[in-house]
Amino acid sequence: MSAIYGIYNANQQPVSLDQIDHILSALKFPTNDVQIWHKDNTFLGCHSQWITPESIGEKNPYYDYERKLSITADAIIDNREELFCKLNIDHEMQAMSDSQLILLSYSKWGEDCPKHLIGDFAFMISDEKEQKLFGARDFSGTRTLYFYHDHFRTAFSTTIKPLIALPFIKEQLNEYWLAEYLAISGPVDSVDASLTPYKNIEQIPPSHIFIANSKGVRLNKYISFTQEERLNLKSGEEYVEAFQDVFQKSVNARLRTYRKVGSHLSGGLDSGAVASFAAKTLNTKNKQLLTYSYIPPKDFKDYTSKRLIPDETPFIKSTVRYITGIKDSYLDFEGENSFSQIDSFIDMLEMPYKYFENSFWIKGVFEKASDNGVGVLLDGGRGNFSISWGHALDYYAVLLRKLKFKKLFQELDQYSKNVGGPRLRRIPVLMKIAFPSLKKLNSNGPAYRYPTLINSAFAEKTKVYKKISHYGLDKTGWFTINNLFEQRKRHFNDVFHWNSTNTLTAKLSLRYSLAKRDPTNDLRVIRFCLSVPEEQFVQRGVDRALIRRSTKNYLPDKVRLNQRTRGVQGADWVHRMSPYWDAFIEEIKNLVTDDRILQFIDGQVLKDAYSKAIEGAKPEKATDPNYRILMRSLIVSRFIKRFS
Repeated sequence: MSAIYGIYNANQQPVSLDQIDHILSALKFPTNDVQIWHKDNTFLGCHSQWITPESIGEKNPYYDYERKLSITADAIIDNREELFCKLNIDHEMQAMSDSQLILLSYSKWGEDCPKHLIGDFAFMISDEKEQKLFGARDFSGTRTLYFYHDHFRTAFSTTIKPLIALPFIKEQLNEYWLAEYLAISGPVDSVDASLTPYKNIEQIPPSHIFIANSKGVRLNKYISFTQEERLNLKSGEEYVEAFQDVFQKSVNARLRTYRKVGSHLSGGLDSGAVASFAAKTLNTKNKQLLTYSYIPPKDFKDYTSKRLIPDETPFIKSTVRYITGIKDSYLDFEGENSFSQIDSFIDMLEMPYKYFENSFWIKGVFEKASDNGVGVLLDGGRGNFSISWGHALDYYAVLLRKLKFKKLFQELDQYSKNVGGPRLRRIPVLMKIAFPSLKKLNSNGPAYRYPTLINSAFAEKTKVYKKISHYGLDKTGWFTINNLFEQRKRHFNDVFHWNSTNTLTAKLSLRYSLAKRDPTNDLRVIRFCLSVPEEQFVQRGVDRALIRRSTKNYLPDKVRLNQRTRGVQGADWVHRMSPYWDAFIEEIKNLVTDDRILQFIDGQVLKDAYSKAIEGAKPEKATDPNYRILMRSLIVSRFIKRFS
């Protein structure tokens, strides 16, 4: 992939060479090529990292003299053959770069062109005839694109540092973004996906187009996931065949690299399905699939319940033995931990982050894959809402509401045999899911969650609770929607859910010069899965039934049919921090009395959490909200202090 950047002056004033130098000096990561295009009031540039065969030596930025269009693109387009057909591109031209293909799509469809693109992309096009700058970001925001705009000038970049380097942009903390970050208890950073931690610097949200001209800047959402037309096939086998076809095409499209192919591999279904379908194709080309699996350090003692597996090695090795053509690696990253890498992560991300439990090993996998010459690193991160959808108890609650008792008890009987335990004990749980009002009446109180981290006066000043309430969050910072079917619908239509994790992988890809690609996030796969009837996802006591049936002869039954245990990553984060615990506690102690930080963070919440953590680094406390709230507070405080 690549980093793109540029400046556009809508008032026709020329872009100065000094401003171009400021941007170029702030871009520091490995590149295969650096190219710029500069004409009068427009400057475009690209630091290219060659991933696909078509990207080698490509002209990026690219200028089309006939159409008077220029483009800089950070993109891998996956539906190239479909576009060749739609655009009537002959065989001799089909080696063209993805950036040229996007430009031709814009020439044909104008502002609707992103609707026709499938893949990971962010791009900007200068349209001389229309005197405007047009850009877009793919539907889930797998690539970042930030911008600054005043009354006539627009500057944009894949990363934030080049924008801050410009003399007309001040580096200031965006308190409205910070308020959302602190008020939201879950992994989401902000519900307004156009905001960034920097005042006056915005980003194009996922699923949006961007237009800048003499009238100003406009952002429009170009795609929504309404109720897909229900797929109605004759048998379960036909659903399996249809899924295998669309998923294999998705995987194959993401194998397009002249370098090696790697894949994250856990002991579960999603990453296992991605690896098995990928290996099937790579075997025909006599290429190996390199897999990378995270495991806890040797001295970690498992404290989790019998249904959780921090060390998934037995399941991973079962998958590796079953699939031919895999070269596996098991990485425990001895000595690495969440605490010692905070500053380097903030530097790379240009913002604070909440997923500290897994931060060091996610980065470590990218680093290892890069050392091995990997160009594409596969994973299955979106799988829970696409290929492996199918939550048994929530589906059974639907049967209960519809009074389908015969089918319900047949399913419960089979489900209980698969996962263990008597079926009748699940009836109270189903009642609470099916009839939420009963849950409220019978509950002894809500389950304990993260304390609200934001300072109440700061919350009032920014009116943050009023804002997040429009997106379904209450004053606890959690989503009020408990229905998983509604959550799934919101997940694909609210553009902010994947913003933070995609920011991480986009910036890791730049640092390590490789592309993270997720076949479970393919637009075709998502639309297919949303069209499949619910009974295909849960049947005969089997949850996630479609992917389990579809991976027969792809994955071993030990993995494919496992309903009794699940892997848990990050259970060892406190254990890993043990050598640094005193330093961690000392920094928290100073934080509790730091007025600069306490104007944003609730001091009493910090004090209460500190009183628990001072007891020591107890590995079994890894899921304790007090321990986790302290790490989150420490990370965000270090970021805030950079603005002092």
